[in-house]
Amino acid sequence: MSLVDRPEFLRTVLLVDAVTCVATGALMTIGAELVSRLTQIPQGLLMAAGLSLFPIAAFIAFVATRRPLLRTGVWLVIIGNVGWVLGSVLALVAIAPNGHGYAFIITQAVAVAILAELEITGLRRLPAAA
Repeated sequence: MSLVDRPEFLRTVLLVDAVTCVATGALMTIGAELVSRLTQIPQGLLMAAGLSLFPIAAFIAFVATRRPLLRTGVWLVIIGNVGWVLGSVLALVAIAPNGHGYAFIITQAVAVAILAELEITGLRRLPAAA
């Protein structure tokens, strides 16, 4: 049995997603001024995006802790992650950050895309009864 086939794989990925939302949200809100200076990403955008991550994290944690996992909830998480990645690409074009800003946006977008892919994989491997 591979790691992906283990029953708790999807739940673990969802919890990692929730934790990373909280961590990124904290960085973008508490550190908005510093991150803005380093990246040339507008401080207001960082603050708004960061604050949006806290209720998202709560929702993802809620979905992750349901027994059985709610497929509709997992799909909503995946769709939200895809939206975040698309919004990140739009931000690259719309706000013209510096090199550090590009790295910041691209790194978190890639991380979110990886989480979405892992969630899709876990959802596909989820037994029908779950």
